[in-house]
Amino acid sequence: MITRHTCPNGLRIVLEKIPTVRSVAVGVWIGAGSRYENEENNGISHFLEHMLFKGTKERSARQIAEAFDSIGGQVNAFTSKEYTCYYAKVMDNHVSHALNVLGDMFFNSIFDEAELEKEKNVVLEEIKMYEDTPDDIVHDLLGEAVYQKHPLGYPILGTETTIRSFTREKLNRYVDEMYSPDQVVVSIAGNVDESFIKEVEALFGKYKNLSSAKEDLEVPTFHDQQLLKKKDTEQAHLCFGFNGLPLGDKDSYSLIVMNNVLGGSMSSRLFQEVREEKGLAYSVFSYHSAHKDSGMLTVYAGTGADQLDSLYETIQSTLSTFKGKGMTSKELLYAKEQLKGNLMLGLESTNARMSRNGKNELMLGYHRTMDEVIERIDGVTLDSVKEIAENVLTDNFAVSLVSPDEIKPKSFA
Repeated sequence: MITRHTCPNGLRIVLEKIPTVRSVAVGVWIGAGSRYENEENNGISHFLEHMLFKGTKERSARQIAEAFDSIGGQVNAFTSKEYTCYYAKVMDNHVSHALNVLGDMFFNSIFDEAELEKEKNVVLEEIKMYEDTPDDIVHDLLGEAVYQKHPLGYPILGTETTIRSFTREKLNRYVDEMYSPDQVVVSIAGNVDESFIKEVEALFGKYKNLSSAKEDLEVPTFHDQQLLKKKDTEQAHLCFGFNGLPLGDKDSYSLIVMNNVLGGSMSSRLFQEVREEKGLAYSVFSYHSAHKDSGMLTVYAGTGADQLDSLYETIQSTLSTFKGKGMTSKELLYAKEQLKGNLMLGLESTNARMSRNGKNELMLGYHRTMDEVIERIDGVTLDSVKEIAENVLTDNFAVSLVSPDEIKPKSFA
């Protein structure tokens, strides 16, 4: 049972009591990610996430870490295209302490200049580490191909130039613009009573609306561009991108089932055809990324550069067959059962439930029960999947490739 509460300042609280566990997960979700940045401050959402761990008026960076280590708790954060989350998981008797430390980080971070300069180097090393991971780079390259100059195509980490330009003033300005209470959700899940909502409201429910500068989002245009990046790698890394569906779309469940059969599991068409039948790749999969107003279906595989033509043709052939003939009744049944199983197993932790509730409240503004989700999965038909496949797996797709010596398949323009 999820309890929802909106504070007078517009900040929302969602709490799910799970009396059968001894832990509690608390997450502070903010509608601020790389999509809300520009070319000058790209990466600031992620950099700010780092800086909230670097000291407050009351605690040093070390004391923040010790505040959780000393109670056997966990604390972390992440940044995505459209939101940032700071979260902690602790024993239920320490939940008030965890909330207070997260609140201290949220409201009282000082962005010390010395710490800021050190953290710039940390993030620059993170970017270098990322650059050493070509199977990650190729996905960012696909975003650039599809979205081009639109902020959804920006790298979440930013660039060396933008990172070096960040100052305390820029961080404070971004907080004032983006961390307004109407863009914040505090999500709690675990062995905690609804009375805890009062504690959250006492801490988060009174700060005033800041000078929020959020404007209406520009809906991105899908571009079927091809981008190649030369890199000294052992493998070539290939991605296909197809125009998908936004969050909450009525056909989302048909697309989820389609993706599962296409490349979302070990029994999927792509895994069986590319890896098991032809031995062309170790890693091959597909996934769908949904944003507020758009989405993208991605297919990825990595292989030796000398096998790129075979890989490209095999993926295209698999997609074409799937689009033309659809899936079988057996595949539909297996996909539904696997999705329902994954859903149930994935929500056995308090952290997973906190994340699900926080994201749903922030991005959708509503919550579906497990029974409602299962009903929608069961409602997917062979015809609805075939219709989605015909609408998504079109000839207007983007391609990204990270390859040694600019080796590319013959079909690559």
